Amino acid sequence: MIRHIAMTAAAAALTFTAAPALAQVGELAPAVEATDTANTQAEQMPISVNFDVTQDRGNILFLDLSNGERVAIRLVPQWAPNHVERIKTLTREGFYNGVPFHRVIDGFMAQTGDPTGTGQGGSTLPDLEEEFNFLPHVRGTVSMARADDEDSANSQFFIVFYPRFALDRRYTNFGRVIQNMAAVDAINRGEPPANPTRVLQASIASDNVAQMMPSAAAPELDEPVTLDMLNAPLEN
Repeated sequence: MIRHIAMTAAAAALTFTAAPALAQVGELAPAVEATDTANTQAEQMPISVNFDVTQDRGNILFLDLSNGERVAIRLVPQWAPNHVERIKTLTREGFYNGVPFHRVIDGFMAQTGDPTGTGQGGSTLPDLEEEFNFLPHVRGTVSMARADDEDSANSQFFIVFYPRFALDRRYTNFGRVIQNMAAVDAINRGEPPANPTRVLQASIASDNVAQMMPSAAAPELDEPVTLDMLNAPLEN
């Protein structure tokens, strides 16, 4: 009898202690599911970047700069689909044409995408929700600029000169320079630069838009041309 009572008490104790544990497992289920989903997405996300400018040209952004160079950027929709789509939309609308690199910090990055050149401007489209990913910010990374609000990215983006891992998972990494990083290195520095480098024209490679070159500066004359000078007889 005593043994039966003891076994019954032990069983009750086990039941009592197991109930909170099961409750904790239930509470953790959503977090575990979210982690599994994130891991699956990470496994499907390409890590390497295709540097061949002849392939997948619908996801290559050309920037024709005022320094006479064309930069090619590989856009990766798998990293940030909504941000890539925004860049393509604004590019095809001509939004980036003539826009300066208004914030260029040596050893850090070059930022553009604001027509006002103040860093405060953007497009009329709504701000984007963040699409942070685990891809590191390395040399040539192209990432979306934003305000303090994580969901405030709109049109501005920046190109990283050197690795900046502190930006990882805080800014949406959506592409990489795949051709002519030297032209990015040559962008004029300053916040803002005294003579800013500009995006003369942005285009998507598959649209086959010819490169835009900077206009030749008119030669300076030592003295103004007058009507008398034009009517003067030619000398032998």
